[in-house]
Amino acid sequence: MKSAARRKRARSKRKSRRKHFIAIAGNIGSGKSSLTRLLGERFNWKPYFESVEDNPYLSDFYADMRRWSFNLQVYFLSNRFRSHKAITEGPTSVVLDRVIYEDAEIFAHNLYEIGNMEERDYRNYVALYEVMTEYLRPPDLLIYLRANVDTLLRQIALRGRDFEQSIQREYLEQLNKHYEAWTSRYKLGPLLTVESDSLDFVNKKGDLDRVVKMIRGML
Repeated sequence: MKSAARRKRARSKRKSRRKHFIAIAGNIGSGKSSLTRLLGERFNWKPYFESVEDNPYLSDFYADMRRWSFNLQVYFLSNRFRSHKAITEGPTSVVLDRVIYEDAEIFAHNLYEIGNMEERDYRNYVALYEVMTEYLRPPDLLIYLRANVDTLLRQIALRGRDFEQSIQREYLEQLNKHYEAWTSRYKLGPLLTVESDSLDFVNKKGDLDRVVKMIRGML
């Protein structure tokens, strides 16, 4: 009995020390960066954040999407490939703010669909994306923060980034449509959908605890 109990404890310790790769997906303003930070603190995971403040194309893109869409998407693709590769090759557990798959499946797809990316640029971009992702290991768990457009607009206004204030409701609605389509066919690994409209995991510990419990259950 004692031997069996020791083996059980040893398995539990090995499981707790296992390296985890957790990624958070969701629309603009859904709370990805905040949840990335909070989960990093709670689980002692290294956080990787989306490149926003140092992005050389983002403000230009929101001023003229058609002109800068291809430049922006290639920048994000390169940046996220580098982060994703470092994560899978590194020794520590991590939590990632937005995955490389969202770039092609959501944002580039939407830009092409609404006429803000030329077909030849889109085809070129998708070909590059497909080659790059062949070399990447998917996350151990993908967390999708689902939020309606009213929630997104409220949180975008609250964080006060100047270049985001021109984002139109219709644009966010189109992105939400693509998120729902993508997550419905996501087969690369476990997916946890978190209904975030009624959650305030930044200011309410109980809400964060609920999310943490869901994650523990999936892991």
